[in-house]
Amino acid sequence: MAGKNYYDVTEWNVGNPYEDIGEVINSIIEDIKSRQNSADIDEGGKPGAVIYIPSGDYHLRTQVLIDISYLKIQGSGHGFVSSSIRYNLLQEEWANLHEVWPGGSRILADLPIKEGMQESEGAAFYIEREGNPRISSVEFENFCIDGLHFIDDGLGTDNPENTYSNGKTGIYSASANDAFRISGMGFVYLEHGITMYHADALSIHDNFIAECGNCIELRGWGQASKITDNLMGAGYKGYSIFAQNFGGLLISANNIFPRGSSSVHFEHVARSVITGNRFHSFYPGMLVFEKNCSENMVSSNHFLRDNEPWAPLLGYDNGLDDLYGLLHIQGSFNTITANHISEVIAADSIKPQGRKPIIIRIVSGSGNYVSGNHIIAMTETPDALQEEADSCFSAQVNALTRTGKQNILDVITVQIEAEAVQNTVLDTGNTHQVVLDRMVNAFRAVPMLGEAVWAG
Repeated sequence: MAGKNYYDVTEWNVGNPYEDIGEVINSIIEDIKSRQNSADIDEGGKPGAVIYIPSGDYHLRTQVLIDISYLKIQGSGHGFVSSSIRYNLLQEEWANLHEVWPGGSRILADLPIKEGMQESEGAAFYIEREGNPRISSVEFENFCIDGLHFIDDGLGTDNPENTYSNGKTGIYSASANDAFRISGMGFVYLEHGITMYHADALSIHDNFIAECGNCIELRGWGQASKITDNLMGAGYKGYSIFAQNFGGLLISANNIFPRGSSSVHFEHVARSVITGNRFHSFYPGMLVFEKNCSENMVSSNHFLRDNEPWAPLLGYDNGLDDLYGLLHIQGSFNTITANHISEVIAADSIKPQGRKPIIIRIVSGSGNYVSGNHIIAMTETPDALQEEADSCFSAQVNALTRTGKQNILDVITVQIEAEAVQNTVLDTGNTHQVVLDRMVNAFRAVPMLGEAVWAG
């Protein structure tokens, strides 16, 4: 017996979920509010509800407005499939595809997008409630939000489906919130996958967020949250993970794909942890700390930067050159230790030409501790770069697994700018690879072959 607080969108008596699931869910939420209208009945009264979305395709033409706590919206499958691969095939080839569109419990974000509209107006799910207590325990689980198409951004892109722009957002929370959970979801072809303001104890776990302009954005301020075990990758104009004014954020066990402008971008984030992730990027600026990020730990991650291998997206980048740094740090008392960092790029792709790429660049701050990072820098030989593949998948796998056709690339492993003092760099480059003022920063080099090592 499901109970009165369990709703199936296909069995509700208002609206047609296949034509406009937004109208249906809003009607269900109004029913919950009308029935649960007392804040305290025998130490209860507002338990919330579950809204179930069976497998199927559901157009959303009315924005879902959530202003109640303890609401869980769940489906029966995240349904992700690559839309980017499909849109970069000739349309006559679509007839040979096993599937054309994402599946599972799939919401087709069909909100009208108008010039000059507020960003929040393009959100499929919009969450806001003022007053005390903060809205709490809203959960999204196991369904797909599909933005359907990107549009021409006016920047001269050959294929509008590769712009990562359409004004659409999957989930947008505008007010302070507590203990939200987003898990097992699929997000595809949205300009913004998840946008959260003022999050506390947020869990974003085990989702597939890809081919979105931006994947996860934690805005405003927040604390004590986690982004774990996700598979994701943003577009070349956006962030895979962005956080601002945050404390106590845990980012762990994620697999971050290219092509995001950055894999992780922090603004004034403190006392947070980035550990055990696999990061992959086609551009500099994989990890960016801006606006005095302090006391963060970046440990035991794998960073890989290589070149874009797929023909339809050659020529796009995030606008940064190789002097920016793969890891770009502004702030104090951060720890960067025990990471494996690989840069494997074509020599003619280095910008500006003739300069050494910078791997870790500390722009400002003091007390930063950089230790025991293993940095591999290689340039691919011309014959390796000429290898062709017959699909996006095989092109990327070939690029990832190709290891035998490479030469050593001369890089700066760590550069500390003049504005940064009293930092420590240990065992993250030899004397020729680390650039810093040794009068105001501590340094211990990785010994070179044949070089005498002081034993103390």
